[in-house]
Amino acid sequence: MPVLRYAYLGPAGTFTEEALRQVAGPEDAHYLPQTDVGSALAAVRSGDADRAVVAIESTAEGGVTATLDALATGTPLVLLREMLVPVQFTLVAAPGTALADVRRVSAHPHAWVQCRRWLAATLPGAVHVPATSNTAPAAMLADTLTAGGPDAAASLAFDAALVPPAAVRTYGLAPLAEHVADNPSAQTRFVVVGHPGEVPPPTGTDKTTLVVHLPDNEAGALLAMLEQFAARGVNLSRIESRPIGDALGRYSFSIDAEGHITDERMGEAIMGLRRRCPYVRFLGSYPRADAVAPTVHLGTADEDFVAARDWLRRVRTGEAT
Repeated sequence: MPVLRYAYLGPAGTFTEEALRQVAGPEDAHYLPQTDVGSALAAVRSGDADRAVVAIESTAEGGVTATLDALATGTPLVLLREMLVPVQFTLVAAPGTALADVRRVSAHPHAWVQCRRWLAATLPGAVHVPATSNTAPAAMLADTLTAGGPDAAASLAFDAALVPPAAVRTYGLAPLAEHVADNPSAQTRFVVVGHPGEVPPPTGTDKTTLVVHLPDNEAGALLAMLEQFAARGVNLSRIESRPIGDALGRYSFSIDAEGHITDERMGEAIMGLRRRCPYVRFLGSYPRADAVAPTVHLGTADEDFVAARDWLRRVRTGEAT
């Protein structure tokens, strides 16, 4: 079989790379580091990569808007799998730097958010220097130290950086402070993204992701959309609104629903959306990383839908009343 090419947010040592390693190790796949989520997805759309691994949701910030927006439009892509990665951070700096010396901290915006209470308590007044990824400042610091030593690090735009623990090992850096994340249970959900094709068979612990536009901006429009799921016993594990972009007040909804598109209740719900809503984009049915099976309520199992359709057929043909 051909070796697949995976685009992901680099450079080496990111949480995204850690998620990718759950799918395929570097000895089994070609790793293609990218500068941002949009570039990773664009590489799949252009054919430069076979798959992309991107973050889609975190316990700190909810949905990753760059991913949600990129998947909602453009050449269709689908989610093939999800992975969960625990998120913690280490503060690194050049040798000889003390916590009292730190005035500027480089960090990806999501990292800064997940450490802001620790930063406020430990480094009050520290300025955030945004980074393109969680390991970009680690790579920059390592290159600078290799080229010019600790004195050269003074030329950097930051005094210290928040990086994943794996990046400390990858770039040979010394930690200034460890376990600095505010939430010790923080996680980020990542997904493998590829081109549409035949939907993988259900596992019994699946999730379906959709993008839906409401038909109009009037009272009850959102309720009517949600009723397509509720009436058929489909639970939503995530729903977020995102601006469509063509006018103020117009929003689409990014939805994770518990179940597989081949489940009778899910198929009926999606058909209901298609009848009522002007835009429904199917982004895939795939196994849940936590392997939690959905709760199937009375009257919403597959056999209940099949039996109801058979009864209706018999009523229409006069076989039943």
